[in-house]
Amino acid sequence: MYLGDDGEINADFRPAKTPPDVGTAGADAIHYLATTTTTHGEFGLYRVEMRAHAGGPRTHFHKTISESFFILNGTVRLFDGGQWIDARQGDFLHVPQGGLHAFRNDSDSPADMLLLFTPGAPREEYFEKLSQLADATDEERAEFLLKHDSYFVEQS
Repeated sequence: MYLGDDGEINADFRPAKTPPDVGTAGADAIHYLATTTTTHGEFGLYRVEMRAHAGGPRTHFHKTISESFFILNGTVRLFDGGQWIDARQGDFLHVPQGGLHAFRNDSDSPADMLLLFTPGAPREEYFEKLSQLADATDEERAEFLLKHDSYFVEQS
């Protein structure tokens, strides 16, 4: 909440040509558009680039955050908890807290989407360290997922 009377200059501009924060542009990459830090916990907004046949996370849910998907281009397979949907440019899916979901790129072409988390959850560490889980012990993996409010289930 802003309590001042005159407003202030405090906007954040991110040019389109800004390199991704994780990964390689045009392949598998994540752009931090608005983090929980910059939004003071209100939301987190990320642009996700996926190469053809990139796959994605298996079915999971979050207890404290909702997650929304907006497809910018390409085709992203979204799991809404009941069925897989081939989502295309302009399609949107909102998953409330506790909602089962998953996503992947099974297509022969790259895809690009926005991920919105509300309230803002610090997802940066999750995105940056996720690839290191392959070398983690079961205990380390469980601790990491719990810390990042990610509960995977056997489904889909």
